[in-house]
Amino acid sequence: MAVLSVNLNKIALIRNSRDGVSPSVVKAARTVISAGAHGITVHPRPDQRHIRPSDVSDLAKLLVDYQEIEFNIEGNPFAPPRGDNGYPGFDALIESALPQQATLVPDSDGQLTSDHGWDLTGDNKRLRAAVARYQNTGARVSLFMDPDVEQIARVRDYGADRIELYTGPFAATLAKKGLNHADSRASLSRYLDAARYANQAGLGVNAGHDLDLTNLILFREISEVAEVSIGHALIIDALEFGLAEAVNRYLAALSGS
Repeated sequence: MAVLSVNLNKIALIRNSRDGVSPSVVKAARTVISAGAHGITVHPRPDQRHIRPSDVSDLAKLLVDYQEIEFNIEGNPFAPPRGDNGYPGFDALIESALPQQATLVPDSDGQLTSDHGWDLTGDNKRLRAAVARYQNTGARVSLFMDPDVEQIARVRDYGADRIELYTGPFAATLAKKGLNHADSRASLSRYLDAARYANQAGLGVNAGHDLDLTNLILFREISEVAEVSIGHALIIDALEFGLAEAVNRYLAALSGS
């Protein structure tokens, strides 16, 4: 069974809409941990639309008391400091928070959400250096990747420990076609092949983006996936079920119970 890391970006987004302190990201973290989540994920973007550097710091302090809970920080390793809003740069966030995992995502400031994996063709020395830099802080490094075997074959050349499969296309196919359609099974097969290839290459496999209680019924068949990161759908379900119950339902969906 894949472990569940809960992405708390949407909690911060709601808070920021009123420029206040509620809902509390730290309180939400405590709730999902108490409900059985295995990790906390945040993706602090340079525009600070949701998770802020102060949230990263507060969560790092909280998780000192939860040694069994992994802290996963996602972001673009090339995001520099910004003078207009105090964003310290992705490097500084990793070096100060010391997460167990750093997930590197090739997104730009203007993207609504992450929507593609790394293109590892060529020789990206900056990315290779970033991977080594974050590993030197003690972090496991994962690269956000499309389910493209030719691209995944290059990941070890960059020194990364894991990949995170971008599951947006899988989720979109299932939302349109349903669980039992041939196109849905074909999409699952593509992700299964990618996960197996990555494992055979010595890479751990994570997955995330638009996974929900419905499409997990199919996606959990990929036993090679070690971790899923889920935020948007889980927080939507929390509006109906409550945050703790939503976590319980996702854990049940992952286990097939």
